[in-house]
Amino acid sequence: MSDPAGFPLIERPVPWPHGAKCAVAMTFDIDTDSFLHLEFGKRVPDMVATTSWLRYDEIAVPRILRIYKELGLKQTFFYPAWCMETYPKLVEQILEGGHEIAHHGYLHENSNQLSLEDERAWLRRSIEVIQRMTGQRPRGYRAPVYNYSRHTTDLLAEEGILYDASLMADDVPYVMESRAGEVIELPSHWALDDWPQFAHNIELQYTMTIRSPDEAFAVYQAEFDSAWRHGGLWIGVWHPWLTARLARAEKLVAFIRTMLAKGDVWIAPMEEIARHIRRVIDDGSYDARRVEMPYYRDVIDASKVPQQKKP
Repeated sequence: MSDPAGFPLIERPVPWPHGAKCAVAMTFDIDTDSFLHLEFGKRVPDMVATTSWLRYDEIAVPRILRIYKELGLKQTFFYPAWCMETYPKLVEQILEGGHEIAHHGYLHENSNQLSLEDERAWLRRSIEVIQRMTGQRPRGYRAPVYNYSRHTTDLLAEEGILYDASLMADDVPYVMESRAGEVIELPSHWALDDWPQFAHNIELQYTMTIRSPDEAFAVYQAEFDSAWRHGGLWIGVWHPWLTARLARAEKLVAFIRTMLAKGDVWIAPMEEIARHIRRVIDDGSYDARRVEMPYYRDVIDASKVPQQKKP
């Protein structure tokens, strides 16, 4: 496929394994009904319609695992620890397939609405659950709803987390530097998230226009084609009760086969991608961009903020 730009658009291309042109991960967030308890509390038992919608994970996760098995793939599942404790059979099935389970909060909490002490406590509680149920500490983290806080990088570094997958500040991996250490960032972005494409639930007050599988995967395909041409990283951020619905699952299989047929594509779990990035940084073959975290140490001085009238 010809390059519409006619010249490279990524300034710091990654030397991917075996000469691959890009790296790909198709990650699923197994949120199930966790966040209902945060949002609705005592009302949750009466929210049968939404609970049913989210409990489609019981059908969808085995379907995803069959797809990966048939296509010979190992991938990463981001899991709220409460969901792991509450629905252990799905955890067992994921581990039986040799897939990675990564950290996705405890109850899908918003980290940027917690105090430092509370964020640390819930992060550690989830790590304990993951270690107990999988046999090892999590290597990666994705903040629920991408709600990364000013403290998150420090906390991840303190806990020895290798990589984060919450932020969107590049087309290739970069290094987040904090006072507590370094964390590899494996960035994605909203165009690769299935929520804007498929999420429609009146009880949750999400009423996106539902796209056909062809429309949604055309977006993913365009992003993949550019990543392949320029040496980028492509990470799908998907949910079983959205992307693994029947017609979409069919399109997912076709999309993966298209990637595999194109060739020179490295499809790997997130941990493998992060460890590769760490190696090529350490051996000097990848000049990763470095970003100091947090972005802001303090708020802007009020005297420098124009006072605007509300309409």
